[in-house]
This record gives sequence, C-alpha cells and structure tokens, in this order.
Amino acid sequence: MKEQNSEPAADAVASRIVSRVVPEPTALKALAHPVRLRMLGMLRIDGPATATQLAVRLGLNSGATSYHLRQLAQYGFIEEAPHASRRDRWWRASHELTSAPPSEAEGEALDLDMAFNQAALSLQVGQMQQALEEYAELPAEWRRATAADDIIIPMTAEQAEALTKRLSDIILEAMRAAPPLGEAASRNPDMVPFYVMLHAFPYPGRLPHREREDGT
Repeated sequence: MKEQNSEPAADAVASRIVSRVVPEPTALKALAHPVRLRMLGMLRIDGPATATQLAVRLGLNSGATSYHLRQLAQYGFIEEAPHASRRDRWWRASHELTSAPPSEAEGEALDLDMAFNQAALSLQVGQMQQALEEYAELPAEWRRATAADDIIIPMTAEQAEALTKRLSDIILEAMRAAPPLGEAASRNPDMVPFYVMLHAFPYPGRLPHREREDGT
C-alpha cells in the first residue's frame, strides 16, 4: 500500500492515470509526419481547436489542416470535441501520450519505426532551437530549470535498457502527479508546459553495423 502524508501540501495533485496510445504499424505510419505531430501536440497542450485555427498557427491553409486532422482521427489520435458552435468542427486529442516501443522486427516494421523517429526528431530539434532563442528572455527561475546536458556512460545493452526505463518511469511519475495539460493553467497560474526529451543511444560509430535481410 502506498504511504500518504497525513498533511499533504495544499497544491499537491493526486496521482492519476495518464491516458496513452500505442499505435499499430499502420497508425504509426500515419503519424510519422511533422505537421501531424505538431497538430497533435497543439491539441494536447492547448486543448480543442478547429482546422482554421490550426491553419493560422501553422501557416497552412485550412484544407491542408483538415486533411491532416482526418488522418489523425482515422487512426484514433484525435476525436471530435463537443462545442457550442455548430458552424465549425472542433477536435481534441484522444490521449495525453503516444508510446512507440522500438521495433524488434526487420523490414517494413523497422522502416516505419525509423520514419516515425525521424519525424519526431525533426519536430524536437525545431522546439529546442526555438527554446534556445527564447532562453535569454526567460525569467531567472525558468532558466535555472532548463537543462541541455549530455552524459556518456560505459554500459552493456542490458544496463542501458534498465537506465532508460528508470528515467522514463521517473518522468511518467511526474506526469501522473501533475494535472492534465489543458487544465494546468487554471489550477495554478505558475504552471506552464515543461518539455522533457529523452534521447539515449550507443555513441555513434562504436558498434559494428549489421546487414539487414534486404542486404542494406
């Protein structure tokens, strides 16, 4: 049984279930697009929106955003959101988190895994660059909370897997203790979305490349 403090802090948030989706290969293929990843992130962070609103924010036309929204909806990443306006179609994210476990298969499954990771990396690099450009304007307390560290540790594959799982568990624990993204600001005006990225990999060039079944 989990122990609880007899006098919890006033701003403490009870641990909750974080809704997540583990996409099938075809769904992962549909999500492996930088624009769709950005749109899904916007709906998760800022709440429901229309195709027109997203088009303005992304610098696209509403026809393009409508197409991408239909693709996200087809594979269950988003759903229609109830709204007082009957003229516009509002959309919301269906889950708070997307989990895409590394593929252990070869061939097309591995290609889909790599395509999704490439799209995610492109989005993350863009976010990191924008964060760097805004860094000097951040309040001091948020500069202290910001990190851009890289650490290299000698490990076996088993040790590395255990470490990344432990780090992921810590991040998920913090997410479960926090309010949902769309509700955070209303609960505490000092809260803003805090972006945590976890990249962990063998140092490039130190492991022999193995041939795939297709000879590449």
